[in-house]
Amino acid sequence: MNDHLLIVDDDPGLRELLADYLGRSGFRVSGVADGRGLWPMLERESIDLIILDLMLPGDDGLVLCRNLRARSRIPIIMLTACGDDTDRIIGLEMGADDYLPKPFNPRELLARIKGVLRRVRDPVGDRGEARRFHFAGWTLEIAARQLVAPDGVLIPLGASEYRLLRVFVEHPQRVLNRDQLLDMTQGREAMPFDRSIDVQVSRLRRRLRDDPREATLIKTVRNEGYLLTVPAHPEY
Repeated sequence: MNDHLLIVDDDPGLRELLADYLGRSGFRVSGVADGRGLWPMLERESIDLIILDLMLPGDDGLVLCRNLRARSRIPIIMLTACGDDTDRIIGLEMGADDYLPKPFNPRELLARIKGVLRRVRDPVGDRGEARRFHFAGWTLEIAARQLVAPDGVLIPLGASEYRLLRVFVEHPQRVLNRDQLLDMTQGREAMPFDRSIDVQVSRLRRRLRDDPREATLIKTVRNEGYLLTVPAHPEY
């Protein structure tokens, strides 16, 4: 069956336009105006990806994103107001898999949808991929998307934090610039003044108990990018 997309946006014209375009691209598409329509739809239908507008009546997109992530792993692409970095970063921190500023080209949204679905369906083990990585006493469990501290404490990770840490452990002791990190974690290029990777690295350091003033695990390489300083050992 074709992938089923759900558009949550209070603009009926945009819902209709996207439903027509994405439908012609091979997707099943449903649309609702707000959170009141979202939850009944999820109970009735099997949804493969949600396109979620930030500005909604009632519960806004950030609240819905947080509540969605608390109960499911359905991929979420957030639609945000153009240039609103704060809401965009918060959306990623709440668990959105990608974002797209309005106005946007439907072709770009289509590319983002395909990229997110491809990433979340990357089957662990089908190509001999590691089940977990060990580094500096830490363990990243791939299938469960869990981080275990050296003292055995389970550290919660947001979706963006997990993707970023996975990139680092798959490319240890190698400097990765912001463009590379954005491409490998979100499948996109950096926008002007885009600091989302810096914010995510800062949050990830806190998860790893890595003092940002004297970081030892994820170091900043001036004018180049970031570096996981220790080896990461995969377990298959």
